[in-house]
Amino acid sequence: MSNDPLIVFDSLEKNYGSLKVLQGITGSINKGEVVAVIGSSGCGKSTLLRCFNCLETIDGGYLSVAGVDLSHSKLNLTRLRQLRTRVGMVFQQFNLFPHLTVLENLILAPQKVQNKSRHESVQQARVYLEKVGLSEKANFYPEQLSGGQKQRVAIARSLCVNPNIMLFDEPTSALDPELVGEVLRVMQQLAEDGMTMVVVTHEMQFAREVADRVIFLHQGKIEEEGPAREVLNHPESDRLRMFLSRFRAA
Repeated sequence: MSNDPLIVFDSLEKNYGSLKVLQGITGSINKGEVVAVIGSSGCGKSTLLRCFNCLETIDGGYLSVAGVDLSHSKLNLTRLRQLRTRVGMVFQQFNLFPHLTVLENLILAPQKVQNKSRHESVQQARVYLEKVGLSEKANFYPEQLSGGQKQRVAIARSLCVNPNIMLFDEPTSALDPELVGEVLRVMQQLAEDGMTMVVVTHEMQFAREVADRVIFLHQGKIEEEGPAREVLNHPESDRLRMFLSRFRAA
């Protein structure tokens, strides 16, 4: 893991009208680091992730992601395209194009955004399909896949732009319990390969075993953060202890 930060945020603010969702949070994420962002619904986890990918513009503070300054409300098309090729994002829902095959879903961005040839894009797509264990599904349509397979395709699709950072927004929340493990195994392999990852998750075991660090958000502020095992096994704040107790009870 490098000490060079790929994401830097300082006094970061995001509002929706009068609702202050992110209230001046500060931190950084280093190259090769896996950071799990946890907290109750509505605490700002997904909003933070969407700011990292410029799906939301910030209302105050400083934000730099993969060398792209996102502190200004408007980003020209060239800089936005740079960001999109450096940051991959996997959502709760799979967001695959239903009228395209798995392979066609994967080659779309490399061809349209990076101007790669179809031949090069297909070769790369097959490499990543093999990585997520779905080589035999290249010519299938999304409706022919299970939820876990769709999410693994979504991960492969994000990898096809060769990102510096992967963002995961509760990638297993829409899956049946028996399908969660196959997606988490792919994510664990990415972590072992050195991919920088920010993961919004409720999978505490995954966070404990795979993440280097945990950030616990509460009402738009960082309530506690630190090494994953230390924070999750020995939480200091009452709010984090209460949050974790729900998972133990379940």
